[in-house]
Amino acid sequence: MTELKLRLLFEGAMLGPGKADLLERIRDSGSISAAGRAMGMSYKRAWSLVEEMNATWRVPLVASARGGPGGGGAQLTEAGHEVLRLYRAVLDRAAAAAAPELAALERMLGPAGEDMSGGK
Repeated sequence: MTELKLRLLFEGAMLGPGKADLLERIRDSGSISAAGRAMGMSYKRAWSLVEEMNATWRVPLVASARGGPGGGGAQLTEAGHEVLRLYRAVLDRAAAAAAPELAALERMLGPAGEDMSGGK
């Protein structure tokens, strides 16, 4: 299956599949650490990415509460939900627009490991 991945490069900011997946997992789990674990990244790395996103956008994308007796947690802010929605919409539109070319590229692929050049 062909998968289209996009990295959006803004002036001084970047949003790509990793950050979008992290936002999605925070939304679903309510936890930065659980989201990071699900992606195979350390808690420190997940927190670093959240801090980077919160500093990059006009308003924070993730709101978090410290742990303790009641437990901590994290959730996407309204802006976080909207950034994630817009990123996924861009990805869907790009995939739809590129579908004929992606299908043509898929048809040109050979079996894994087969030398398609005709050489020995």
